[in-house]
Amino acid sequence: MFPRLAFSVCFAATSMFIAHSALAAPFKVKGTAGSILLATPHPVGGFNQPWSMTFLPGEELLVATKPGKLWLVKKSGKKFEVHNVPPTYAGGQGGLGDVVLHPDFEQNKLVYLSLVESLDNGKSRGSIVVRGKLERGGNPRLIDVEKIWTQTPKLQGRGHFSHRLAFGPTGSRHDGKLFITSGDRQALAPAQRWDMALGKIIRLNDDGSVPTDNPFQNKGSLAKSFWSTGHRNPLGIAFAPDNQLWSNEMGPAHGDELNIIEPGKNYG
Repeated sequence: MFPRLAFSVCFAATSMFIAHSALAAPFKVKGTAGSILLATPHPVGGFNQPWSMTFLPGEELLVATKPGKLWLVKKSGKKFEVHNVPPTYAGGQGGLGDVVLHPDFEQNKLVYLSLVESLDNGKSRGSIVVRGKLERGGNPRLIDVEKIWTQTPKLQGRGHFSHRLAFGPTGSRHDGKLFITSGDRQALAPAQRWDMALGKIIRLNDDGSVPTDNPFQNKGSLAKSFWSTGHRNPLGIAFAPDNQLWSNEMGPAHGDELNIIEPGKNYG
């Protein structure tokens, strides 16, 4: 029912088998509520800290690794580094984060990436979202790369970037809209501030511009990009088949949450 959230769990388990192909045998993953997932891994290669992946049309994958490399992976397991990925400051909970395709990827070839940048040699850090056109083949690369969102402000520390991405379902009111999870950077208070894009879920047009139907139109220019507030460290985001948006959130002292995300709602 929740493909992106469930996928994150599957991939976390499967990545172990990608790295250790000799262990590729069916295994069970049991949830805390008693549900059981049976997985049969198919080893496709080894990666250094794989954090996210997405399927391309055909039989290829894009795999993003935390240290900053993006890989184009064939069904055979042969992989090629995708060049022209912007440099990332990896460490803690941040690095090269999510990778998603534009809903019209087959026409425009646009790939979206989240990653951590620093403008002062790592003293302060923040997540950004970039997009570029993917040129495939034996020497794949991104072209026309542009930054479309910046997590504001940058802070010291390497925790709670979140930087997960999801496009709204085709045919819904969110068609072509990009959702970004922005963690509170372990600073807590920014999640309730209108002048900081921390502790929020962000909603943008596919080019980074701000939709006029976002809920906070009278709280300042930055707040116009907010879809919901009061978040800690939302590490997953997905649309259910009924177009309802969900997010799972890392909380303190076993305070993890699975939330239905509504526009304009404050999650604490």
